[in-house]
Amino acid sequence: MTQARKPRQFSSTEHLASEAVAAYVDGELRMPAYLRAAQHLSECTECAAEVESQQQARRALRGAGEMSMPHSLLGLLSQIPSCAGNDGPAHTKRTFRSSVAGVRRRRR
Repeated sequence: MTQARKPRQFSSTEHLASEAVAAYVDGELRMPAYLRAAQHLSECTECAAEVESQQQARRALRGAGEMSMPHSLLGLLSQIPSCAGNDGPAHTKRTFRSSVAGVRRRRR
C-alpha cells in the first residue's frame, strides 16, 4: 500500500509573480522559465489557481468583441502627436490640457 504524498508548502517568495503567471498563460516564457513554472504549477495549487483565473480572464477578453470609444476622446488622442513640436513634453502637456478645456467649453 502506498501513502498519499503530502502537498508541498511554499513560502510567499517561492510563488510565481503575477507577471510570470501572465507570461505563462500568454506563452511568452522562454523554455527554461516555462519548464520551471510548469514544475511549480504541478506542485502548487495556489499558483495553479492563479493560472486558471488568468486563463479565464484571457478567454473572456478575447470573446468580448471590439471596444468602442467616444469620438471626442478619439479626436483628443489623435491630436497628441501633432502637438509635440520643438518645445518638448511641457508644450505637449499644455496643449493637450488646453484641448481638453476647449472640449469642455464646447459641451456647455
